Amino acid sequence: MRKKYFWYVYLFFDFISAGLSWIIFNYFRKTYIEKFEFEISKKLIISTFLISLLWIILYAILGNYKNVYKKYRLKEITQITSQTFIGIILIFFILLLDDNINTYQDYYTLFVVLFLLHIIITFLPRIILTSRTVNQIHNKKIGFKTIIIGNSEKAKDTYLEICNLKKSSGHFILGYIYTNGGKDVINETGLKKLGAYNEISQIINNKKIEEVIIATEPREHEKINNIINDLADLKVEIKVVADMYSILTGSVKMNSIFGALLISVNPEMMPSWQKTLKRIMDLFISIIAIIILSPIFIILSVFIKTGSKGEIIFKQERIGYKNEPFKIYKFRSMYIDSEKNGPQLSSKHDSRITNIGRFMRKTRLDETPQFFNVIKGEMSLVGPRPERQYFIKKIIAKAPHYKHISKVKPGITSWGQVKYGYAENVEEMIARLKFDLLYVENMSLSLDIKILFYTVIIMLRGTGK
Repeated sequence: MRKKYFWYVYLFFDFISAGLSWIIFNYFRKTYIEKFEFEISKKLIISTFLISLLWIILYAILGNYKNVYKKYRLKEITQITSQTFIGIILIFFILLLDDNINTYQDYYTLFVVLFLLHIIITFLPRIILTSRTVNQIHNKKIGFKTIIIGNSEKAKDTYLEICNLKKSSGHFILGYIYTNGGKDVINETGLKKLGAYNEISQIINNKKIEEVIIATEPREHEKINNIINDLADLKVEIKVVADMYSILTGSVKMNSIFGALLISVNPEMMPSWQKTLKRIMDLFISIIAIIILSPIFIILSVFIKTGSKGEIIFKQERIGYKNEPFKIYKFRSMYIDSEKNGPQLSSKHDSRITNIGRFMRKTRLDETPQFFNVIKGEMSLVGPRPERQYFIKKIIAKAPHYKHISKVKPGITSWGQVKYGYAENVEEMIARLKFDLLYVENMSLSLDIKILFYTVIIMLRGTGK
């Protein structure tokens, strides 16, 4: 089966395991606790299906079906134990607390029995699947198309280290891209030169590369940064060969005893369960906000329409998640044709801003139509502010690391927005950028809540810039 569909196998066995453990549990529950005769009724069949479905949803929320070819056995054990504990607690509160029992000891017995049944029955097929996959990777039957980027000697050393591992790390190295010229080392090692660095995008796309290993000299930190920035737009996993400084400062995190010393540059920024909760929070707050703010929307619409000519809602193309363009919604805060001479950023005493527009900008009410962008899935409540392509080009010319912003959905508010407000020039955009990059690398629900809290304070005080 192709790698991209292999998660279906895990899902199928999880569904069957959840159903089987629920049926056996009910047999124990009816026979030994409630002292009734066990029978497979229509109610049991329906509850078994629903319970199995709920387990699948829980596993999906917690990210079990992502990167199934990169699972390992120890993590599988800890995941199943923690996730089963969460699921069993939910089942008890929803379904089992109204059971007819003799003593509270029966509750503890039921909890332990269901917990152990679910862990054991779920664990067996999973560990077989994971072990089979791990063995296939170690025996070079399964792997990930990989290239090495760096100078020829460092690329050769890295290639030989990976090839000489006791157990394969899963890297199918197709060749290397050189950054400093040098002779082709294929005759010495079997490592083929694929081309020059300026051909990197074409090579990665044509050969469907999944992972890139950067193998430069430890002193070439600037070169490493430039390569990472250039790869930010490409859908590849990036790893850097560790040097002694990286090891001593704790940057190297090993999952495998037999693996090569590689630093993962772009790991998951947010656990899958937090991503799901973030989306739920986005939808819930946006819908509630639209309902509560509806009277204010009507009042603002009247002031905007009577205050100056033009549409009430201003639409503009911005660049969002994975560099996809979308139309952002805002209450119009400027006079029409305010950019007839080309794209311009607003300033503190900008004559293009209407009277009601100045109020809306201070209270951030002009941004509230973006709740509809959030519902559509184009934006999040919290995330880096989306920019126009015109200004993105100017920013990247001075700060190439801006490309990393596209890893996440843009937001109505951001860390940079809270700190700086509206940027008046490219330099302020770049100053705001470092906080947005910090957000991208430290995403969490708690950080989102803090940023939303300070945004509300700015709105209530009317201190927005």
